[in-house]
Amino acid sequence: MPQIELSSGSVDYQDTGGDGPVLVLCHGMPMNETQWRKVVPLLSGYRCILPTLPLGGHRRPMAPDADLSQRGVALLVGEFIERLGLDDVTLVLNDWGGGQFLVSEGKAQRIARLVLVACEAFDNFPPGPAKAAAVVCKVPGGVWLLTRLMRIPVFRNNRNGYGGMSLRGVPDEIMDDWFAPVTRSKAIRRDFAKFATSAPKRETLLAWSERLRGFDRPVLVVWATEDRLMPREHGRRLAELYPQGRLVEISDSSTLVPEDQPERLAEVLTDFLIRTGAEPVRPAG
Repeated sequence: MPQIELSSGSVDYQDTGGDGPVLVLCHGMPMNETQWRKVVPLLSGYRCILPTLPLGGHRRPMAPDADLSQRGVALLVGEFIERLGLDDVTLVLNDWGGGQFLVSEGKAQRIARLVLVACEAFDNFPPGPAKAAAVVCKVPGGVWLLTRLMRIPVFRNNRNGYGGMSLRGVPDEIMDDWFAPVTRSKAIRRDFAKFATSAPKRETLLAWSERLRGFDRPVLVVWATEDRLMPREHGRRLAELYPQGRLVEISDSSTLVPEDQPERLAEVLTDFLIRTGAEPVRPAG
């Protein structure tokens, strides 16, 4: 897997290559690029780039002094896009919503479109049950304890936690891969704790959200009707907040729409891209 050295450390990424319009797809905590494994093959004609962000599922620890706050990771995404020399990018978020802070920080010049798929928004950082995990991560040894609990099926599959993020259920081997780095590395547990405990106060989050009104490019908001973590009204509010926002709801899905409804998500995403001038590149002949 290729990697790129950024100011906070080395970041792995996948790149399907090609001359098609560029999509940068970001994952949740503590996941990795495999969150999009069902969707990417359905996006023929597009160049899909999937960074493994330092949200706990990353395989290499960041620098000890790295800023891994919500704002810090958002700026890291911006640096990643800039270092790869990408322009006219469609930034796609699912679960983690902090990539929107590129807009509030005035660093979205290379972003042509946003696609927000059942993600954190407004003051929902972190969402619902994840707030309890954030509290645990503030306690010495808390991250280590959390990773041990995630090995227990009854805890891992609880509908009020990771078990509620997908109606279909995430395969054990995929979830094992997501949790492996934070389980085996003290440095990655340090990174995970930094991010997990970094949510600003409600007033700050809402102030940052207001700045999103200044993003005057196309925004697709995709929300899951059975989502237990991301309030349904947040989808509507996001679509109204962005001047060119459009809402599509997908039924029979929870937070991880790429897991529950990959075909429908790819269809909605492709339609949005074509409507906004990002036609896929078709093979010659």
